[in-house]
Amino acid sequence: MSAPYSFIVLTYNEELHLPRFLKSIAGLEAPVFVIDSGSTDATLSIAAAYGAQVFYNPFQNHPMQWDFALNNCPVQTPWVICLDADQIVTSELKKRLLNFKDDDFAGINGIYFNRKNFFKGRWIKHGGYYPFYLLKMFRFGVGYSDITEKMDHRFVVTGKTEVWKNGHILEENLKENQISFWIEKHNRYSDLVAQQEVERMQSGLTQTERPAFWGSPNERKAWFKKIWFKLPRYVRPALYFTQRMTLQLGILDGRTGVIFHFLQGFWFRLIVDIKIDELLKQQKNNGQPQ
Repeated sequence: MSAPYSFIVLTYNEELHLPRFLKSIAGLEAPVFVIDSGSTDATLSIAAAYGAQVFYNPFQNHPMQWDFALNNCPVQTPWVICLDADQIVTSELKKRLLNFKDDDFAGINGIYFNRKNFFKGRWIKHGGYYPFYLLKMFRFGVGYSDITEKMDHRFVVTGKTEVWKNGHILEENLKENQISFWIEKHNRYSDLVAQQEVERMQSGLTQTERPAFWGSPNERKAWFKKIWFKLPRYVRPALYFTQRMTLQLGILDGRTGVIFHFLQGFWFRLIVDIKIDELLKQQKNNGQPQ
């Protein structure tokens, strides 16, 4: 019997990760859709060998790519699961999905999966990185990609959601074992985040999700982002890194973990703040309103 859900995965030169992902969902009897943005390695042949349907769309950013996927994949199942190629479904989560029945979730429109994130082979267990809930499964046609964001992609659903604390997705980008790849990728991301924040400052654009500390995981993140936007630039990266190291016990993640928290929690956000000032200065020099 076919599953009541389909999988969608985004790819670009993912021959290193895609076999691992496809192996983790083997046996679920679920349709798989691959949205590729121009891979030149073995990604497409791997997807074809598995029987996945492959679609092409040039990459702009993650929210737009997911928007294309949800609007162009011929999904026939009531639910869809949207994962990244560098993620895998654990055996515990796979068991939950094997037993998943649409009738058991009447009134529920979305399900959050619990993620374990790995950096250079180490599980980042502290610093606010676990537990970490991501809205990855939702009713097709109800959930959508938040295209008001440029980089920090998330899915949005109306109505009730459920959080699965047990059973995980594991996320480990093996390309990031080379620190130069991590730095290059996050340098590109910092451009998008800086542009996004400048636009938000100047347009008064509000977040799609309702900020609520006691709300859903997405609403809770929106609440923290609302605070973040109000903090002074250059001070907030230091505050955030200190919080991750102390209150959220990031120091317990060992040397590799501390490197990750420094890069992701301080370096990346400091670069964003610098680029925000550069954009504002550029606009001022060009005579654009601030």
